[in-house]
Amino acid sequence: MDEREIQEMVKAGLSHSTISYILRRRHPGVKGFSERSVRRFCHEQNIHYRSALSDFDMRMVAQAAVREVGPAYGRKMMKGYLQAGGPRVGHKRIGRILRPVAPGYHGRRQHLAHRQINPVPYYAQYPGHKMHIDQNEKLVMYGTTHVLAIDGYSGFIFGLITIPDKNNLIIYNQLFRLILQQFGLWDQIRVDHGREFYLLLYVQEHLSYLRRNQMRAPHVQSMSRENHPAERIWVEVNQRVNYPIKKALDALVEVDQLNMNDPIVRFCLSWITMRVC
Repeated sequence: MDEREIQEMVKAGLSHSTISYILRRRHPGVKGFSERSVRRFCHEQNIHYRSALSDFDMRMVAQAAVREVGPAYGRKMMKGYLQAGGPRVGHKRIGRILRPVAPGYHGRRQHLAHRQINPVPYYAQYPGHKMHIDQNEKLVMYGTTHVLAIDGYSGFIFGLITIPDKNNLIIYNQLFRLILQQFGLWDQIRVDHGREFYLLLYVQEHLSYLRRNQMRAPHVQSMSRENHPAERIWVEVNQRVNYPIKKALDALVEVDQLNMNDPIVRFCLSWITMRVC
């Protein structure tokens, strides 16, 4: 990379992603101009954007801004406010300036920070702390259901099965039992309120005395949308697998090429759809 070329773009206030885009357009077919490479190069060569404002000028600008917006604007909101008006200054520098400029406002924002912090909806402390098991029923009308088991700490998928219908015995034998035999017992299992998980929850409760941390509940049943790690995986599965297949099958049903009232057709369709998935 040309150090002088990048330094001029950084001084002009361009972001790393914008610089990466410009370099890739100027040098088509040449590798090494990704945003990450540009950021690493700037860090190694000590190329950083520095505002032309001195500390004294910055203090004057901050005082005028505080008089206009009042006590609510912290360093990040103030950065956007100032940048919209012209000067581009880092939020860390703005934070250092705001403390002595308006110490009363700064203390008030710190005191009220707990009102603006969202509660942490989910936390896994270590691998084996929480296992999330969830089902996907986007293709249930065509005899296909996915069941997923994922570790909440690492995001590693320990099991994924595709079955014709939700069934306690199948989910236990083909998913949960195999995970227990190969990887051991999780401290806590998290599922939704579906009855198809009752058997594995019973086994988890029965073996709870063998867990590493017995202070936690062996299992938790919550609303499906609160099963965060598993729900995030379904977004990609739906886009890449379920929705394209469902679109094709719906089109066949609309033109009467599939008779969903025939049990043999439903059986064959389920068998084929599961293997295509």
